[in-house]
Amino acid sequence: MSTRLTINYNRKPCYDIVYSDNFKEFILEFEDLAIGERNICIITDSNVEKLYGEEIKALFENHCRKVVIFSFPAGEQSKTLDTVKAAYTFLIQEKFSRKDLLVALGGGVVGDLTGYTAATFLRGMEFIQIPTTLLAQVDSSIGGKTGVDFDQYKNMVGAFHMPKLVYINLSTLRDLDDRQYYAGMAEVMKGGLLRDSLFYEWLLANMYEICERNLTTMEEMVMRADQIKKVIVEKDPTEKADRALLNLGHTIGHAIEKAKNFELLHGECVALGCVAAAYISMKHQLLSADEYYEVRDMFVPFQLPITVENIDPQEILELTKSDKKMESGKIKFILLKKIGKAVVDMTVTDEEILEAIQEIYFSEEDARQ
Repeated sequence: MSTRLTINYNRKPCYDIVYSDNFKEFILEFEDLAIGERNICIITDSNVEKLYGEEIKALFENHCRKVVIFSFPAGEQSKTLDTVKAAYTFLIQEKFSRKDLLVALGGGVVGDLTGYTAATFLRGMEFIQIPTTLLAQVDSSIGGKTGVDFDQYKNMVGAFHMPKLVYINLSTLRDLDDRQYYAGMAEVMKGGLLRDSLFYEWLLANMYEICERNLTTMEEMVMRADQIKKVIVEKDPTEKADRALLNLGHTIGHAIEKAKNFELLHGECVALGCVAAAYISMKHQLLSADEYYEVRDMFVPFQLPITVENIDPQEILELTKSDKKMESGKIKFILLKKIGKAVVDMTVTDEEILEAIQEIYFSEEDARQ
C-alpha cells in the first residue's frame, strides 16, 4: 500500500509524492492522472536503463499510444545542453508533440535534465519523476527545479517546471552501491541541520537501521526529509527567500565538485560544503566549537568525507564566485544559527571562505605529519 505527500502551490494541490516498495502500483497512479493515449518517452541513463528500463516501459505499453526510451551515458558529465539537444532530436524524430509525456527514470542528473527538456521542448510539456537514488528521492525530484551545467558553471541553465507526479519506489535504494547510497545521506542530513533538530537526532539514533537499509526505516527517513523540503518549497517555490536555505553546503560543495572534475559525487561535495559552512558558522559565533565538531563528525558514520585532497584552495574560492546564488556581487551564504536552524548571510568574506576551505583541505603536509 502506497503513502503520499501532496505538494501545494498557492494553497492548491500541485502534485503528489507517492511512496511504495514496488513499481507495480505506479500504473495505478498513472491512470489516476488521466493522461493516457499519449506518446511517452522514458529518459534515463545507461546504468538505470539496464536495471529498470524495460520494466517501466512494459508498464506503460498498454496504457499509451507509444513508449520509447532515450538513454545517455551515466554521470554528471552528461548533464549538458549537448545531451538536451540530443533529446530534442530524438523527440522530433519520434514525432512527439506538446501533449505527450516525458518520464525521468533515474537519479538527480536524469531528473534535472528531463525536467529542463520538458520545460523547453515545444515551449513546455508534462513530465513525471521516478527517482531511483536516495539523493533524487529526498532532494532533486521535488520542487520543480530543473537544469543543466554550462561549461564550468553548475546548474547555470534551467527553469522551474513542476512534475505531474513523483513516484518513489523505496526498494530501488537497495540496488544502489554503498557510495551512491551514502552520498544521498548528505542531502538527508542537510535537511535536519537546516530545519529540524529532532530529525537530525533521529538520524543518529537510527544509524544502524539506515546503514542496513531497513525498508521501514528508509521510508520514514525519506518521507521526513521530503516533508522538510515540502514546507520550504511551498512557501517559496521560485527561490526568492527561504528556499535558498536548501543550498546549505552547496556553494563550496559545487566548487569542489567542479574543481575535482566530478570525480566526487554531488552528495560527497555537499557533505564537505556543510562542514565548511559549519566552520564559518562557528567563526561567526553562531555555533560553539563543540557543535561544529559534532556537525563535522556526524558525516563520518555514513561514509561521507569531511576532508578533501588534491585541491587548490584558492581555485575553490574563485569557483565560488561563479555560483548562481550570487546577488549584487556577493555570495548568499547559508550558515547555521544552531543545529536545526539555517540562516542566509550576505557578510561572509573571501578570507572566511578560504579559511573554511583550508579547514577541510587535507594537504601533503598533513599526510606527512
